[in-house]
Amino acid sequence: MIGKHLNKLFFAALIFSAGLSGCKEEEIGEVEEIPGLGGDEWVQGPIDKWILDSLVTPYNISAKYKWDQFEFGNITKTLVPPDESQVIPLLSTIKKAWTAPYVEEAGKVFYNKYSPKFFILSGSNEYNAEGSVTLGTAEGGRKVVLFGVNLFKIKGMPGYDPGRDSSFVKDWFLHTIHHEFGHILHQTVLYPVEYKNITKALYQGGNWINWSDEDARRDGFVTAYSSSSFDEDFVEMIAMMLTEGKVGFDKIVNSIPEGTSPRGTTKAQAQAALRQKEAIVVAYYKNTWKIDFYSLQKRVRTSMNKLF
Repeated sequence: MIGKHLNKLFFAALIFSAGLSGCKEEEIGEVEEIPGLGGDEWVQGPIDKWILDSLVTPYNISAKYKWDQFEFGNITKTLVPPDESQVIPLLSTIKKAWTAPYVEEAGKVFYNKYSPKFFILSGSNEYNAEGSVTLGTAEGGRKVVLFGVNLFKIKGMPGYDPGRDSSFVKDWFLHTIHHEFGHILHQTVLYPVEYKNITKALYQGGNWINWSDEDARRDGFVTAYSSSSFDEDFVEMIAMMLTEGKVGFDKIVNSIPEGTSPRGTTKAQAQAALRQKEAIVVAYYKNTWKIDFYSLQKRVRTSMNKLF
């Protein structure tokens, strides 16, 4: 994570080409079944009061930062607890760049009904055997695990590097939470089936890890991971469109080079595929959730610009 070029390589190779392989999803469960809400006891301190006042009371969302290895899916992985000084800055950032935009655009009733209710924090990353890194997991639509908390830095924190850390927070934490929330939405009401036909013959399954984002975009996928399945493609589009903003997403589409991809997709076809996917995402938010996606997108980017 040291140096501009190493940082760029890290994000290109790890985060999008390998970063979301650990994204896991299950059918949405009952809120009452969430482990940890009210069941864990320790001496309450300033962090707990902040969580109570800022998340639990207004949104019925809790966060567990005290260490419990059994909260993680694979107890054989080597993980470390989060640094407690990281907890409030991280959760505050998520609140500003995910919670607030949705509440402002869709209303508190919508947000409180569909938002995940329990965050588990790990200080370190979860590394996988094939060389990928798990950014986050969503279990039952109500529990979200976030990794790498000790690497989190935003403006005002010691050691903050704008060029490095703003990209890290955007691509790691904010991308992950918008991605996982996208899963909750489509598990509740499925997106239009037409979405699956846009690049139907080009999905890669597990082979996505051998692709770069640039390779994937030449075949009409917004990231390499989006080529792994229909559902991951849909939520990757949501996460990328929201965190990159309209200008950033347009830049991605326009960056596709001339010529034909190794799999026979022309530049015009790849760009058309991404625009078709964009249109379906926007229509899905409007028709299913009564949300103006572009307005939501602007709110997310505005909040991120203030953070960075």
